[in-house]
Amino acid sequence: MTSSKISLPLEIGLLTLLALLWGSSYLFIRIALTDIPPVTLIAIRVGIASLFLLVVMCCRSERFPRDGKVIGTLLIQSVFNSLGAWTILAWGQQHVESGLASVLNSTSPVFVFLFTALLTRHERVDRFRLVGACLGVAGVVLIVGPGVIIGLGQHVGGQLAVLAGAILYAGAAIYGKRFNALPATVTAAATMIWASTFLIPASLVLDRPWTLTPSTSAILATLALSVFCTAIALLIYFRLLRTLGSMGVASQSYLRAGIGVLLGALLLGESISSPVLAGILCTLVGVAMINLPRTFWRQSPFPKS
Repeated sequence: MTSSKISLPLEIGLLTLLALLWGSSYLFIRIALTDIPPVTLIAIRVGIASLFLLVVMCCRSERFPRDGKVIGTLLIQSVFNSLGAWTILAWGQQHVESGLASVLNSTSPVFVFLFTALLTRHERVDRFRLVGACLGVAGVVLIVGPGVIIGLGQHVGGQLAVLAGAILYAGAAIYGKRFNALPATVTAAATMIWASTFLIPASLVLDRPWTLTPSTSAILATLALSVFCTAIALLIYFRLLRTLGSMGVASQSYLRAGIGVLLGALLLGESISSPVLAGILCTLVGVAMINLPRTFWRQSPFPKS
């Protein structure tokens, strides 16, 4: 839950950076997959991220917890964050068009709201934040194109898998709150090490990675995916869980689509249509309603006479 001691502009800036890092991961994955099989790519991703985070931990003289119960809960967090979510999404996205997958995957804040309201009650939930969550989903639909909704009901298994990935991300945002006492570096490193423990052996058995000859572009894309979109992104993610809370950090899923469109306009000269512009506005308002305190909205912009 947002605290008065927190600098909201800084946290919203970090939330936008997180959305940019995770949003750009799709591009790096697409480049890397031309030469590297999916299981091996994810194994390399979490392996390099683990090493990077271990170096950061050493530089900061941080240590892993010795409590076996805490170590076990970090495994559960790894399933939510990476092991389960990435695997099921990778399978589901093979059967679902990218636009519809983006919409389904952006529903995480809605599930965070529902789980919090009905089960955990670990932070504030009200109609105001629910409206913000729904506005965010509507904005993503407008950005991607309302036509993608027509595909609902086709390839049901793949669509349910993508939706299950969004549910796992919601679970990660809620479950991750229990690690507030640990440094973000420790939590991020532990979850990546757990993921490496399972994925690296799977890669060795399934793909025989020593036989691969990836191109330079695939290697560079994998490095960027591992260091920036995984290790550094997780450091930001676990920090934001403390400051913005579960719904706040989950709301970055709304910003990804808009960031992609804006980057296309700035770097590639692509035009932005009116529906897409309306969608970007919806996502921004939705994220603001989720993260800004109610007192912000009650303040009048006009001076009292």
